[in-house]
Amino acid sequence: MFQFGFSYVGLLYLLMLFLPNIIWTKNQPKDYAQFVKKENKLLQIFERIGEVLVCCFVLIFSDFNVRFDSVWSIWFIVSFVLMLLYEYYWICYFKSEKKMSDFYRSVLGIPVAGATLPVCAFFLLGVYGCNVFLMIATIILGIGHIGIHYQHYLEITIGRKGKKKLREIVLGVALGIILAVVILIVLALTIIIGFRNCNYIKCFISADKGVYEGIYVPLEGQEQYLHISGKNAENPVIIYLHGGPASPDTLATYAFTKYFTDEYTIICWDQRGCGRTYYKNRKADPDNATASFAQAQKDLDALVNYACERFGKDKVIIMGHSYGTILGSEYVLAHPEKVSDYIGIGQFVSMKKGNQIIYEDAFAAAEQKGNNTDKLVLAYETYQKDMSLNNMMKLRTLVAPYYKAERAKNTIWIGLTSPVANLDDFRWQMKGMFDLEGHITLNKQLLDYSFEVDLFEKETDYKMPVTFISGSCDFATPVKCTQEYMDIITAPSKKLIVMEGCGHSAQFDDAEEFSGIVKTALAE
Repeated sequence: MFQFGFSYVGLLYLLMLFLPNIIWTKNQPKDYAQFVKKENKLLQIFERIGEVLVCCFVLIFSDFNVRFDSVWSIWFIVSFVLMLLYEYYWICYFKSEKKMSDFYRSVLGIPVAGATLPVCAFFLLGVYGCNVFLMIATIILGIGHIGIHYQHYLEITIGRKGKKKLREIVLGVALGIILAVVILIVLALTIIIGFRNCNYIKCFISADKGVYEGIYVPLEGQEQYLHISGKNAENPVIIYLHGGPASPDTLATYAFTKYFTDEYTIICWDQRGCGRTYYKNRKADPDNATASFAQAQKDLDALVNYACERFGKDKVIIMGHSYGTILGSEYVLAHPEKVSDYIGIGQFVSMKKGNQIIYEDAFAAAEQKGNNTDKLVLAYETYQKDMSLNNMMKLRTLVAPYYKAERAKNTIWIGLTSPVANLDDFRWQMKGMFDLEGHITLNKQLLDYSFEVDLFEKETDYKMPVTFISGSCDFATPVKCTQEYMDIITAPSKKLIVMEGCGHSAQFDDAEEFSGIVKTALAE
């Protein structure tokens, strides 16, 4: 987004817009001049300003050029179809008797098609290019252009009587409702993409010395997605491992990585079997047969080798979150020669132990408040008999009210306004929300491993400094469990830092404080 350069698509759209209008000047409806005299002056101003802005913006940003690299391209396809319908509208008009009723005919039920179609097409082109400037310019144009011609349309139809007049009234009410919905959608898209543009500007890094890119890199036989950002490619490298398993948050990591890019190059990765990496490799591995924990260790090793080679490093910093701390802990213990520091956010230790702790804490808090504990006790007893994901989620639902995170951020808004968001990101999120069974089936190998693994029983001798960062209200990986693990591990230096009022994702709940903690720990 915001890539300056000539847009051949913009030029094509303007030609499709202006050429029929030039021909029309000699084929105007007989009575059209009478209607022009009555045009609202304010709407005329909006129309002229919108025309100038749209013509400028659509030509100077290369974001609008054709690229079928993601599902996001559907916006361009719909936009172009609307422009083709616009040309069809003109063909029909030029073949007609060229009356005012012909000029204001609808196309596929779209009213005042000659004004509505191009405005909608340019707006969707702005959505496709994630360019709020073109979107706002098109809204300004639409207020004036559609407003003027809809006034003319009403003047033509207002005189009709009887059933025709009643039909027009009903149609007008229906169109009003549709218009209100369209306006709400337009405003929502404009606000979201406007915030995306602002976040892009805040996070943008010049490629002169640094790097800011989303790329697919071959790792162990699959093209896997990375987003890399840093203002100086010579800075130390942090590899961030998302949680889940299979819950990539690469689209949202800008919220905290922007505080690191001055001093570090940070790599965020959609791991095998999820997010953009899954969709890139779905044809070759539709059932995630290769997405095992052992393979994840190999993938991570290949990623570390890639980072070291690309940025000229002997070692990297590993930063894991939730499930990513299982992956990170086991990796740094096995490959100390490639890792300078390890940071665990919401450090996972043991599913069984962690759930026991949060149950006991919630039970004590419930008794203290005088709350009924029958459902809580039953849920825990059921979980103990069958430690399935479903039973665990029921238990955590009852525990959650006793771990309310006062500083928790709305990660949905962070994701929607992400400067790097892609439709594949949202497709994966929707899959987890609306096809939970399918999501679980796809990631069964990783889920089974995370349920069974117990870091208390694994090696505990870290060869590099270790920093654990936990939210005080984290019930997915409770602080008490992390503290017990901290007590038994050995490392050149180790510390557990608790962020009060934060939940399981402290890096999002207070990104600035989190980044300060990490920077201080690494500096020490």
